[in-house]
Amino acid sequence: MTAVHDTLSDVRTDEVRALTDLAFTEIGVAVGGVHRTHRGISDRVFRCVGLVAGRASDPVKTVHDAITDGVYSAIRASTGTAATVGGAVADLPLAVPPSHTRTGATVIAAVAGLIGDDLADRRSVLADGGVTLRVDGAPVEFGNDAVAAAYPGATGKIIVFVHGLMETEHAFEIGEGPHYGPLFAELGHTPVHVRYNSGRHISVNGRGLAQRLDRLVQDWPVDVEQIILVGHSMGGLVVRSAVHHADQVGQGWVRHVTATASLGTPHLGAPLESLAHYGSAALLAFRETASFGALLRRRSAGIRDLRGGSLVDADWENRDPDELGAAIAQEIPLLPGVDHYFASATITRSPRNPIGRLIGDGLVLRPSASGENRARRIGFDPANGVHLDRAHHFSLLANEDVAIALIDWVG
Repeated sequence: MTAVHDTLSDVRTDEVRALTDLAFTEIGVAVGGVHRTHRGISDRVFRCVGLVAGRASDPVKTVHDAITDGVYSAIRASTGTAATVGGAVADLPLAVPPSHTRTGATVIAAVAGLIGDDLADRRSVLADGGVTLRVDGAPVEFGNDAVAAAYPGATGKIIVFVHGLMETEHAFEIGEGPHYGPLFAELGHTPVHVRYNSGRHISVNGRGLAQRLDRLVQDWPVDVEQIILVGHSMGGLVVRSAVHHADQVGQGWVRHVTATASLGTPHLGAPLESLAHYGSAALLAFRETASFGALLRRRSAGIRDLRGGSLVDADWENRDPDELGAAIAQEIPLLPGVDHYFASATITRSPRNPIGRLIGDGLVLRPSASGENRARRIGFDPANGVHLDRAHHFSLLANEDVAIALIDWVG
């Protein structure tokens, strides 16, 4: 018991220190961006003044630049000092690591969604663990009957829930419900909740999910009869990537999959990522806005994969992520012999409403969620879908119509 407590204490300390350091580091980065923007604007102003006043304005510019550079340098230096001092926050008597709590996990998930690939490259504790299974916020271990202890009363029917970008498994508990996990537990299924670093490439998370489920089935305390996979938003793409990878390498767990359901998943890409892709290039063209363009280009690999709905490594390997042009996304077929379902939404009463066509559910357009537009079709049976009117992207996480549809489809 003491060893477990010491391990949790170490994780807690590492996570709190990493969060503190990251916060002050990002403040320093933001200050640097403001500095560059300020200088870009002031340099243009002084050039315009110089056209009228000639070199008479040079002394004023010299003084202005010296003061400006000094002030911003001092601010950045103070944030570095604050980050060092802030490390003492790690010694606060918190009972469990932040990642084991709903609030802490939500903060980490938001950061990971934005720069999770960078955190993984730096081996940050905030990106540690890859794809994990979670029960009450804590990671599920494997071996020595750990899975049996984590899922008491496990049945042969497993339903796996995979969250979306910047989310955690707690996303499926938002609002008053109905919540799909408890609902399916009453129907004899065992809910399994996944957490992953949504800033990493979708294909990387897909492989991680496939490996976790393969080990889960090996350690499952009873014979597995069926596996149902439910993904929200990006989670639906991670599910498709996982079953594709498992099918390609011959992992046994995939033979138990009987159905998948994607809720508001951008199978054909997300327009906001396309806007960020081209918008960053436009902002970088001018010194005054270059910092904003650089900020947009810091977006994670996971976010970038949403531009075309990429599922495999070949979509991004050896490619310049900032290259302007059509998104590259191989057409990965739906897993054969399995029933595939989808849910879409629009914020308008009718999906044919011009605003509904343009905005969709606020993040994903209806054709993308249904996997079919004029140029692409991934293979959903249109009869295997449900659509919500006057609903937003996150309504799909806890909705009575979706719950009824899921029960009808796989319950």
